[in-house]
Amino acid sequence: MENINFLAFAMPAFFLFVYLEYKLAQRRKRPEIFNYESSVSNISIGLAERLINLFIAASFYLLFYHIYEHYRIFDIPSTFLIWVGLILATDFVWYWYHRLGHEVNFFWAAHIVHHHSEEFNFTAAARITTFQAIIRTGFWCILPFLGFHPKMVITMLIVHGAYSFFTHTQVIGRIKWLEYVFVTPSVHGVHHASDEKYLDKNYGDMFTFWDRMFGTFQEEEEKPKYGLTHPLKSYSFLWQHFHYYFEIYELWKRSKGFQARWNAVFGSPAAMDQDIRPMLEKKFLQDKTDRSHRLKFRNYLYIQLAISTIVLTGFTYYFGNLSFYDKIFGLSFIMITLINCGALLEQRKWIYYLEYSRLFILTTYLLYVENLAEYFLIPVIIMIAAEKMFSLSRKYQNLVLQLETTER
Repeated sequence: MENINFLAFAMPAFFLFVYLEYKLAQRRKRPEIFNYESSVSNISIGLAERLINLFIAASFYLLFYHIYEHYRIFDIPSTFLIWVGLILATDFVWYWYHRLGHEVNFFWAAHIVHHHSEEFNFTAAARITTFQAIIRTGFWCILPFLGFHPKMVITMLIVHGAYSFFTHTQVIGRIKWLEYVFVTPSVHGVHHASDEKYLDKNYGDMFTFWDRMFGTFQEEEEKPKYGLTHPLKSYSFLWQHFHYYFEIYELWKRSKGFQARWNAVFGSPAAMDQDIRPMLEKKFLQDKTDRSHRLKFRNYLYIQLAISTIVLTGFTYYFGNLSFYDKIFGLSFIMITLINCGALLEQRKWIYYLEYSRLFILTTYLLYVENLAEYFLIPVIIMIAAEKMFSLSRKYQNLVLQLETTER
């Protein structure tokens, strides 16, 4: 993948812009723009998507090339006007992918993660899942099918994605004259709102004229309330990714007949039974409605995110030179760390076992590097003995899961 080294620097750039936005929010006395738990959750999801995409992005590009070489309708040249046309075509395809992502349950299950956050800042832009990336790649296939060269398509997707990142912020005020043509932070903030008048509006990513053309444009009037109409009661990394698939399955089980079950999967999210999510949350989650307490040792979470980011940056930069086992180690280590972050936010006591798993993966990999993999059980025996002798799990939980009262 020839763009892989370039992508390694996208993560440090992301954190640089988040830091600048955070400092600007502080300077303008807008502390509500950032929420600790939500920001950690947003970043964790973004890191996971970047990680998994390393393994599958090459297949996306190969698919573009296969379609272009065997099925393209036209031979479209690379000229200035063609590039302008490609910008418009890309955003047009995005509009319909995005709109269907809100109107079809199966697509919404992948896209809903992007709307979980009740804050609207650069970290919210990171809330993209691999499921969403796979689905929208199917829509992007239209472009090489028409005859746009895959290199042009890939370049435009990078530009398109970079533009949309900067529309996820509140530190830029409304620029009304620009909204006649371009999507601004104000326009996209409306899309992220849960206010009834703002629902299912502003699907365009770069341009507003698609929304104006198809009757889905809404300018900002009152300050938006961000997030879902029925907020998720969890910061769990896994639950945020999969809860809506559980909801679809529960609706499918309740439905009788082919048409009803078809609608459970491909019908409108607006028709989802509203008692399903509370029922599933009661079944699978702790009661997190009381937000008066939060983790005291928040720096431990910051350290884990920092380690994940550093490892992922190096992993991305050297990905093409890594062995199969190097890649499996990187994938496992980072994913367990990110799951651990969500479990910490939920104050889950089983996170201690994740710590053991991470330590086991690390020691096994180090033994493999030193050609001593046959001794992988020795660290396990040491960990079991240490637990029996010193009750490390209890000490760990008492230390790491300490809570402090928050101002309400």
